[in-house]
Amino acid sequence: MNTAFRSTLLAGALVFAAFGTAAHAADEDVVARVGSEEITERDLKAAAAEVGEQFARLPADQRKLAVLSALIDIKVLARQAEAEALQDDPEVAAQIDFLRERTLHNAYFARNGVANITEEELKARFEKEVAAMPATEEVHARHILLKTKEEAEAVIAKLDGGADFVELAKESSTGPSGPEGGDLGFFSAGQMVPEFEKVAFTMEPGTYTKEPVQTQFGWHVIKVEEKREAPKPEFDAVKDQVRQVVLREKYMGLVQKARDDLPVEYVDPAMKSQVEALEKSMDPAAAPAAPAEQ
Repeated sequence: MNTAFRSTLLAGALVFAAFGTAAHAADEDVVARVGSEEITERDLKAAAAEVGEQFARLPADQRKLAVLSALIDIKVLARQAEAEALQDDPEVAAQIDFLRERTLHNAYFARNGVANITEEELKARFEKEVAAMPATEEVHARHILLKTKEEAEAVIAKLDGGADFVELAKESSTGPSGPEGGDLGFFSAGQMVPEFEKVAFTMEPGTYTKEPVQTQFGWHVIKVEEKREAPKPEFDAVKDQVRQVVLREKYMGLVQKARDDLPVEYVDPAMKSQVEALEKSMDPAAAPAAPAEQ
């Protein structure tokens, strides 16, 4: 490929249709040749998995061409490296071995871990986690925020006289929720400043504070509208998180079985001591994450 044509590909000026690749090309289809070596659709897919992300901002009809151009660059320099016997350099050989084994590692997990996860398995794990969740109380409250204690006491006096809380909030509250009648919606413990929620969670629905509550934001008059048990999450909302948990467990299970089948020996004494100390202190919940799905 000459320099001018390569630059054209990278610039994205060549439309994808001109390349002539079928919309549903087979993996074995040859798309280009480097010397006598053929580049197939399968080769492009493998390259895209490694370098495709750097071309993510390109239009879809140019992305494949950019990956192809990068793959050609890799191949022509790789042939030059082989001609200089760089593959025999100990450091290069070690890296080649590592990359080979990492690829096999990822492929094994994809086939024996990722591919085996079913929707039923995810739902079962979700139900198990939901059943173990403790009940959490939520409070639906409104408030009127004032700058001084005296202003807050005056608002309470109006409420005692029969004034409507929502209208008073719209008229008097300095907080951002004032235009909505001071509505804070539902919240659970830990979502509000301590002084505020300590009072709110002790109140009965339908009541308001008879004394102003001071926080770092000013003086509050609080009304609790209702209390409820926090709703459990929906499966679809947390499905991705559940999947990651299941993936991690499958990964750790496969790794443990493989280690049992092929025992590991730490030959270096210092390394062995460090590993043993780490294993004693390691929290099982902090297990390493499974490799990303390919």
